[in-house]
Amino acid sequence: MYKNISLSSKAQGLILVPIHSETTGKSPLWPKSARAHDGCQNAVRAGTFMAEAGATCTVGTTHMLVGLGPVEGFSTDRMRTVGAKVGRALDKISSSSIAIDNSASWGSDAAAKRAMGGAFAEGISLGTWRFDALDGTATKREARKAQLTLWADDAAVRDGFAHGLIIADGVNTARRIGATPPNIANPAWIAAESKKIARDGKMKVRVIDYAQARKLGMGGLTSVGQGSAIKPCIVVIEWTPRKISARNKSDHLVLVGKTVTYDTGGYSLKVNNGMKGMKYDKCGGAAVMGAMQTIAALKVPMRVTGILAVAENMVSNDSYRPDDIIKLHNGITVEVTNTDAEGRLVLADALSWACDTMKPSAIVDIATLTGGVGVALGHFCAGYFCNQPNLAKQVEDSATSTGELVWRLPLWPAHQEFMRSQHADILNSNPLRAAHPIQGAAFLSYFVKPEIPWAHLDIAAMATAESANEVTGGGPTGWGVRLLVDMVEQRS
Repeated sequence: MYKNISLSSKAQGLILVPIHSETTGKSPLWPKSARAHDGCQNAVRAGTFMAEAGATCTVGTTHMLVGLGPVEGFSTDRMRTVGAKVGRALDKISSSSIAIDNSASWGSDAAAKRAMGGAFAEGISLGTWRFDALDGTATKREARKAQLTLWADDAAVRDGFAHGLIIADGVNTARRIGATPPNIANPAWIAAESKKIARDGKMKVRVIDYAQARKLGMGGLTSVGQGSAIKPCIVVIEWTPRKISARNKSDHLVLVGKTVTYDTGGYSLKVNNGMKGMKYDKCGGAAVMGAMQTIAALKVPMRVTGILAVAENMVSNDSYRPDDIIKLHNGITVEVTNTDAEGRLVLADALSWACDTMKPSAIVDIATLTGGVGVALGHFCAGYFCNQPNLAKQVEDSATSTGELVWRLPLWPAHQEFMRSQHADILNSNPLRAAHPIQGAAFLSYFVKPEIPWAHLDIAAMATAESANEVTGGGPTGWGVRLLVDMVEQRS
């Protein structure tokens, strides 16, 4: 792990030679455009290096062969994985600087080269990061190395490096926030971290505290968080660039994140160790925080606001209960059937408030909302819902571009009617449990004005990796930062 990964001002350090593999079982061919190097070429001819994606072979003290896998199917997703594996290999040998040879072969035009360079740099940064803030005196893990600098012999690839490192910093911020334990990361801590991000990015930030939220009629947020000693809040982070592009004068994208810093389930208590890992129930908000950091760092020329609905769902004599009926920000009354369906309650107030006060041209919310979405789709993609075709296309295009895949689920009037209550306007969860992930979206739809384009991303199965994946390893993934930032960049 490195303290800092940055773009070098010149070619220096270990020379990386990327090579595609050939037909399975056959030695790869030395790239015609690569500079000759006897040691590297001999390693390739000898068949000791087969150039599988992410494979590395250090030759002497000056060169490292890097496998890219077959030419067929070569993509930014694969390049991100290559970057992560290369980063871990560099970390093991304590390399402090690298220069990529023959990087011009990474694409047919500047845009393709930038994309590949960005994915490679993302992979290096994501693959070498770990949560080390709480390493103690008994740790056996290595301390961070000082720095790693990157260089490529193609200018477009270098541009991609610079962009990719900014993206990865935002993702790693989301991962750090997600991993921070609940005895530290409570609602007040989230507010303080948001202020730091806003200050560093020259953004505005404001906090709607518990008393203000009650005055505003945010019965969902205040009910969920009232049982905790650390009361809930709404955090608003606003990016307004000095110059807004002509086509974005009236465009204002609002990102809303569920930020439940710990979820015991409330009186609908999580049992059988089901509470373990509930610090990750803030990962939607963490993704918004990481995205806002990145948007400011990239100086995206359009207005973007991030809203965090922050609460801790605890059990106490002040906690809300099943059978409570509460009134939310837009006046809708909700019968609580399950205090463990709390995320939709905090999000509902944030969505309604955003519609009324922020004049958004579109809203995207992101949340670890339902276990049911993981049952339906597994860890392969997030589920999403959208009420407007153009916004749906933007979500899907950015999902494809970033590799953070989504699958659209239905949201019909029948689903909304399924949430009706006998004693209030709607239920927070229908006890029948049918269409479980859709119930969450159907509930939220009551709090977004129909004329405002809105997308809801349920990342419950994507926010963390139970077993190590090839890029981020195990633990929090920072899922959603890349997708949200790409959406903003494509709109701007």
